[in-house]
Amino acid sequence: MSEFRLTQISDTHLARRHQKLTDNFHRVSEYLDAARPDLVVNSGDLAWDAPTNPDDFAFARELHAALPVTCRYLPGNHDIGDNPTEAGPAPAQPATERDRQAFLSCFGEDRWRFEAAGWCFIGLNSLIMNTGLASEAEQFDWLASQLAGANGKPVALFLHKPLYLNSPDDPELAATAIRYVPQPTRSRLVELLGKVDLRLVASGHVHQRRDFTYGRVRQVWAPSTGFVIPDRKQEVIGAKEVGLVEYRFQPDGFEVRHVRAQGQVDVDLDSLLGAAKS
Repeated sequence: MSEFRLTQISDTHLARRHQKLTDNFHRVSEYLDAARPDLVVNSGDLAWDAPTNPDDFAFARELHAALPVTCRYLPGNHDIGDNPTEAGPAPAQPATERDRQAFLSCFGEDRWRFEAAGWCFIGLNSLIMNTGLASEAEQFDWLASQLAGANGKPVALFLHKPLYLNSPDDPELAATAIRYVPQPTRSRLVELLGKVDLRLVASGHVHQRRDFTYGRVRQVWAPSTGFVIPDRKQEVIGAKEVGLVEYRFQPDGFEVRHVRAQGQVDVDLDSLLGAAKS
């Protein structure tokens, strides 16, 4: 395969009770039906709140199963709970093995590796990092073995949370610690990834579109397909808009295209929650 076309969607936050998010997902589905990439990756927060509403998983699975292309999935904090940080308070809904198993039962895997167009693609569960769960240690052992088998191929990493804001040494601040892979796990992960030809880190979670390069690694933040967060709740870092990201990988490099499906609407979180209460 000389070219591999991958489309990343993220933060779909699906639930039967939020029709506006379902409508945006349908617009994305129509776009994917026309584009027909080789693979779709949902980089997390498939469901609105799966730990307290298991039907959100069932609904998310139902809609993803109807997509016209092959999909791979990664969990987000609204799927299995959040991870603890050194700087911030304990998460109100911490990641648990029970909720991880619920994700696995619906979507099959929470980490993966495959090769295409001369690249090694790896997906990680970023929510079990720093939790002390047995699955965290298992994932690091698995990752080390997978990276050892990359054999010089360029590596593209997908996960829910961005590694960092601007650089690996960014301080962990109480107000923003939950946005990024937490310390000290981040340092361990960056060190491990430094042993391979890492070219891309693709994430979601922040609900802002962002694209920058640190060193030789391009960092792409996919926006939510569903909604944007108002400025009073979250400062502007990138572009607050809904959409998706398209990639074209070739053996000698890759291209990134930031897109928005026709008919997608920038649903505001405040209006969404207000509509749910009315």
